[in-house]
Amino acid sequence: MKAAVGLLGVLGAVLVAYLMIKPSTIRENDTNTGIDAAKTPFTVSVRPEEGEPPTWAMVLDRELTADEARKLTTGDPGSAFSYLRELGGRPLVYASVMEHAPERYERNTRDGGLELTDAFKMTVLSTRSSAVVIDGWKTTGITCHKSTTQTVVAMPPQGGATYQGIRLHLPPRAEEPVLTDDAEGQGESYFGTHYIEVGGGQPSGGLRVEAIAPRGQACEWGIKVHYNDSYQKGEWLQLKDAKGKPLRIRTESVPADLRQKWVFASVAWTPCHKDPEGPLCELA
Repeated sequence: MKAAVGLLGVLGAVLVAYLMIKPSTIRENDTNTGIDAAKTPFTVSVRPEEGEPPTWAMVLDRELTADEARKLTTGDPGSAFSYLRELGGRPLVYASVMEHAPERYERNTRDGGLELTDAFKMTVLSTRSSAVVIDGWKTTGITCHKSTTQTVVAMPPQGGATYQGIRLHLPPRAEEPVLTDDAEGQGESYFGTHYIEVGGGQPSGGLRVEAIAPRGQACEWGIKVHYNDSYQKGEWLQLKDAKGKPLRIRTESVPADLRQKWVFASVAWTPCHKDPEGPLCELA
């Protein structure tokens, strides 16, 4: 009899524990959901492209000395990029050629020719266990001033080049940023058909961005992005830097009134400030 009572007691305890599993699991899931929802939806880092691009223009806030110009024009063109960086040059890259963009977009490019851009990589990370989708973009707080550039040294493309990513001008034109990929949709609003998804086990997301400042201007600006998450929350968020301050991105262009302009054409450097009609001089 005692054994039977003991057995019933054990079975009762097991039954109570079993019945408590579901409420306990629900509470745990609710707690985890609350913790996940309270996390920062994502973080963003911005960094310039690394290494030497295939085509580039280096800008300096002073003229090259006679000795520096001699070293540049008589040295190996392959070492020009690193040499100019040592002299304090800041690199720009030639923007993607948009051969498949709508005519309405190409009509707005500067003189219908190639443009120089400050290109950077934007990486998006999220530690959330549920997905976060970035589906909108706005530039904020654009401030510009006259560029201090006095010299440009350019290695322009001999043909067209296309990079995967997005492009925008400052201030952005209608539908910008636009897709630069050499594929269907080039020149169309990126966030009209695309989005960036992070969290929920997704790898980090990111974009290559081509930012183009007004001619002869140096600008600083910020970014707001719109996001939606699994908790029915969607809002515009101002991107911040590693110190928690609003992210500021610097973008500059080449002035028309340069003191010096050197362009590498095929096999030689051309001093375009002395020979404006020289080979490829119109490309910088």
